Amino acid sequence: MAVDSSLSSPLGPPACEKDAKALQFIEQMTRNADAVQQTVLAEILTRNAATEYLRRYSLDGATDPHTFKEKLPVITYEDLEPDIQRIANGDRSPILSSHPISEFLTSSGTSAGERKLMPTIKEELDRRQLLYSLLMPVMNLYVPGLDKGKGLYFLFVKSETRTPGGLLARPVLTSYYKSDHFKTRPYDPFVVYTSPNEAILCPDSFQSMYTQMLCGLLQRHQVLRLGAVFASGLLRAIRFLQLNWQDLANDIRNGTLNSKITDPSLRDCIEKILKPDAELADFVSDECSKEDWEGIVTRIWPKTKYLDVIVTGAMAQYIPTLDYYSGGLPLACTMYASSECYFGLNLNPMCKPSEVSYTIMPNMAYFEFLPHEPNTESDSPPKLVDLVDVEVGKEYELVITTYAGLYRYRVGDILRVTGFHNAAPQFHFVRRKNVVLSIDSDKTDEAELQKAVENASKLLKEWKASVVEYTSYAETKTIPGHYVIYWELMVKEAEGKWPSKEVMEECCLAMEESLNSVYRQGRVADHSIGALEIRVVKNGTFEELMDYAISRGASINQYKVPRCVNFTPIMELLDSRVVSAHFSPALPRWTPARTR
Repeated sequence: MAVDSSLSSPLGPPACEKDAKALQFIEQMTRNADAVQQTVLAEILTRNAATEYLRRYSLDGATDPHTFKEKLPVITYEDLEPDIQRIANGDRSPILSSHPISEFLTSSGTSAGERKLMPTIKEELDRRQLLYSLLMPVMNLYVPGLDKGKGLYFLFVKSETRTPGGLLARPVLTSYYKSDHFKTRPYDPFVVYTSPNEAILCPDSFQSMYTQMLCGLLQRHQVLRLGAVFASGLLRAIRFLQLNWQDLANDIRNGTLNSKITDPSLRDCIEKILKPDAELADFVSDECSKEDWEGIVTRIWPKTKYLDVIVTGAMAQYIPTLDYYSGGLPLACTMYASSECYFGLNLNPMCKPSEVSYTIMPNMAYFEFLPHEPNTESDSPPKLVDLVDVEVGKEYELVITTYAGLYRYRVGDILRVTGFHNAAPQFHFVRRKNVVLSIDSDKTDEAELQKAVENASKLLKEWKASVVEYTSYAETKTIPGHYVIYWELMVKEAEGKWPSKEVMEECCLAMEESLNSVYRQGRVADHSIGALEIRVVKNGTFEELMDYAISRGASINQYKVPRCVNFTPIMELLDSRVVSAHFSPALPRWTPARTR
């Protein structure tokens, strides 16, 4: 189809006229980022002028940024919790938003250890849908022909709960998948899934995963991309195939659906498309019965062009395992979003995971940035910076004001500015704030812990082994206390062998060598920190950990392995699965820092 030349985009030649308009919209928003931000703030403050929250701070109808920043404090969830609790308990007065709060969106349950209730309004679905509509027009610039096949995406819903006042409380993706925006979405040849809505919307995670995998196998020659929300979700799907391929192959061979699938609408839907196929059943059995699963993704789905998963932040540790199972397929990180707000998208989605940067879309919310300078001592708090005024190379904590009633709210994400697209900044996601290990005066954050695990795991390469999952906790029952790191290992069965005790001890020391100087000083000079310990757990332990979290209300879509744990039942589960424990055999290197 010819594309109107007037709709061309600096990002590249669009695949179709619809894409051209989407790319043009991105250009318009990012070129005029400052003006768009001013308009967004004025709209939010005008419509919500009569809310209790804005009246509490005597904003008096002002809509300019200066008055807004002068009168409204920067807040955390704890500051807002009393207001949120009132809404949850049934107070329908305009506390935070002049528009009725339609539901609460629950946080992942592993961010800072708390499940938070984020208020939202109906029109926010339109805003989220708008950002979703921009993803494929960008991807089509880099990967042609995606309209010639389908996407095998493992998407799940969580059964929602209700607050005492009757409002739904559920994860943001459950809200979206259950909305008409998703269920009655118009046909788009670039966004066709192998999974029917009935499979995605089934609240039973086993039945949902089983039928989504079955549909993916039935349509294996049409699959052009595989995806899940997080990298861990896609690996869970591969593990599911390892455990259930015999039943799946049996269903394909006989053209009958496993009796474990009991959801009536789901059974009815799948039985209409399931026909006996002995050749496909033999193929699945032959591939899945092999000991070596390296490259299994492209062996089963040979036309796959990329994996669509989030592998930034803590998810980066899954990259080697994804590479193993996919044969090194490109990993695409397409968007940046949270329960509080959808923020932006990756305009170069086929870049290396380490180079992923998200362009903030200025129409999504009003954005401010709190300079993150942990090593700088100052009596005065840092001044917040507007979206267009951030500086390349600097790190900031994201602060948002939304249409749904969050005002100057600290999200807790630390971002590093990598550049600009037009006037809109691009950010690399560094980490969640305040995910730390601490024994004494030491403080180890998530990014530092991740780097230490990566460095130590290099010692496993000659054994054909790798770390597939990890978590940690600060053991303070010993004197002195010490870091405990739980590792689940994968060994290539055909050629690898289990790492020796000596190698595991060297891994402990390598982790310590990678940690900050305050930690190493505590080990060497202050003797305030004991030797780091690695506890190797049985294979499948972290799947059990996820199942436990889901049983307690976590969302299968949003679940992320906690990098720090201190909840007793989780500790007991991990310790009951330990197969060996190893301590650092020596002190790490440390010399006193030179004073200026």
